[in-house]
Amino acid sequence: MDIEEFRKAGYQAIDRICDYYSSLQERPVVSQVQPGYLVNTLPSHPPEQAEEFTSIADDFQKLILPGITHWQHPNFFAYFPTACSLEGILGDLYSSSVSNPGFNWLSSPACTELEQVVMDWCAKLIGLSEHFLNRTGVGGGVIQTTASEAAIVVCVAARARYIREHPDAKLEDLIIYTTTQTHSLGVKAGLVLGLDVRGIDVKPEDEYGLRGEALRQALAEDLARGRRPFVLIATVGTTSSGAVDNLEEVGKVLKEHPSIWLHVDSAWAGVAMACPEFRTYGKIDAINKYAESYGTNFHKWGLVNFDASMLWVRNRTNLTDALDVTPEFLRTKQHDAGLVVDYRNWHLGLGRRFRSLKVWFVLRRYGVTGFQNHIREGVKLNEYFASLIRASPDFELVTTPSLALSVFRLTLPSTATFKDQEAAHAAQNELNRAFHARVSTESDKIFLTQTKLNDTFCIRFSVGAQRTRKEHIDSAWAVIQANARAAAHEWLRSQSTAAGA
Repeated sequence: MDIEEFRKAGYQAIDRICDYYSSLQERPVVSQVQPGYLVNTLPSHPPEQAEEFTSIADDFQKLILPGITHWQHPNFFAYFPTACSLEGILGDLYSSSVSNPGFNWLSSPACTELEQVVMDWCAKLIGLSEHFLNRTGVGGGVIQTTASEAAIVVCVAARARYIREHPDAKLEDLIIYTTTQTHSLGVKAGLVLGLDVRGIDVKPEDEYGLRGEALRQALAEDLARGRRPFVLIATVGTTSSGAVDNLEEVGKVLKEHPSIWLHVDSAWAGVAMACPEFRTYGKIDAINKYAESYGTNFHKWGLVNFDASMLWVRNRTNLTDALDVTPEFLRTKQHDAGLVVDYRNWHLGLGRRFRSLKVWFVLRRYGVTGFQNHIREGVKLNEYFASLIRASPDFELVTTPSLALSVFRLTLPSTATFKDQEAAHAAQNELNRAFHARVSTESDKIFLTQTKLNDTFCIRFSVGAQRTRKEHIDSAWAVIQANARAAAHEWLRSQSTAAGA
């Protein structure tokens, strides 16, 4: 492809991307294809001869788009949002045009220095303290691929620090602390590092957040049997319900155990701290006081295209001491003189994408005010959805709504009777499984995901797509109500049949 061919193909690509977003609302939310649709369609070998690019681009429309679940669809309320702003798309296009591995400053100085700048911008945007800024030369921020990888990086650094401070410690005695509501990233870190993970129980009466006393009890139990907790992964905004660990209490407990690293994962909720009114919810003061590291994903609710997972550390040498591998062929005079950051020593891989460019594009285009407006709109729409749940006798909120997330379930029909509370609980779980299964059959109209809080099956409703408006909440509510009525009717009929038998 020569320059003029590229220019023509690029114009067509931009036109088709614009057409895609213009027609997004008319597309099914979830891909309607069946497993194997593409594997069974494409040839089993690459083409022997070059193909015309027009046919390749046409096949994207014909073969690939039908297999895409549209995470930016205004009726996408599953999981958490995945951002894809037009500014971010252009940022990715420009960064791809200057492709480089970015493993040290010399490989492309702009890649390193822009990341240093935008990480400080983002830290200030969400209210992190001075000690997390790159410009201090002590702490700093780095863009990771995902919050899961950030957690692994943190656990590697925390383990290395703990071993330095306790050279007699055996690896088999080390243990990672999470809670029973922590994202699976904690368990994944344990699997990767070959370490045990303990999920500390959290309770419904605490809104599924970790309390200091529960942590203190776990520490006493593990230390008494010779185990060595070295890191706690706490959460602000859990995946299941948006729960927030009590970081004030947790931080005070860990002050008595200074060798235990406190990492706060706020992958979804962290960007909401751009709005000062949400910082109390997000425990930003406790984070600034107690956390060794903090992470949030701008590629979820933060308008930046995947991937852009931000990780800040209080002391950057904890990362570099654990991860610095510098063979002779990677040495540079700038690094040896201590003049630059080489980000390869801040994460697991060697090469890295030029992610900071799209972050820069988005933050400049939206500004702080535009970014805050986006977050506030998501919270406002979720508050509206929660009001519909509260006003309906057929539904109930399982937890207090958290920013742009509500967790709810269908109530049992008033005519249903049970021998005890345990039977009623089991029946309500069964009813809600049936309800979710019915809603899932209408995945062309709406996409919701389920979760379990301890032993309670419930449905999550997560707002955050950039194009979602009040009318989309209303249309989703209509689908939810219709399927709830049908599920309740079928469930009552099955109960009646079972009783008659």
